[in-house]
Amino acid sequence: MNSFFAMMSRMKYIDRWALMRNSRQENLSEHSLEVSMIAHALAVIGNTCLGKELDAQKAAVFGMYHDATEIITGDMPTPVKYYNSRIKDSYKDIEHQASRTLLSMLPERMQDAYLEIFEKKEEDAYLWKLVKAADKLSAYIKCIEEEQAGNREFISAREMALNHIRSMKLPETELFLEYFIDAYGKNLDELTGGEA
Repeated sequence: MNSFFAMMSRMKYIDRWALMRNSRQENLSEHSLEVSMIAHALAVIGNTCLGKELDAQKAAVFGMYHDATEIITGDMPTPVKYYNSRIKDSYKDIEHQASRTLLSMLPERMQDAYLEIFEKKEEDAYLWKLVKAADKLSAYIKCIEEEQAGNREFISAREMALNHIRSMKLPETELFLEYFIDAYGKNLDELTGGEA
């Protein structure tokens, strides 16, 4: 039985931010789409603004599947996942096993095509950095949205996410913040110029 895509469809059942009170719950499927779009945008920024030659489509695909193993492992809260090196290393081993399990759910002929998504290659290291940055930008955006809804629970998470983004020192993320982040605090009329 080839159950890979049936498993992928279960992303919608994995809730994120389990330790936080949410004004609106976010699931893994929503998060993965947002990370995919932002990773694509970061690569496009790199190409159009910084003279790079990045594979934006590959960045998008990496973003789409970046947390797919959580279908098996669940979403472990960041403070727990990175509590100490032993837990971090153990969790990486669990993620690796989960990725092998997911790959085995594909027909054998297709597995090599998906291998680079689940087993990161050195040649794609910069794209994976962009995906990590997109993941942090998505978290930052979630914090902005929660604050806009009056939820003070995400104030320190917002600051931590922004500090993490800035510490990555990626010019693509700085330009994304400059070009796009302010719009996330706007209402629909402000976003559309009152033409919605």
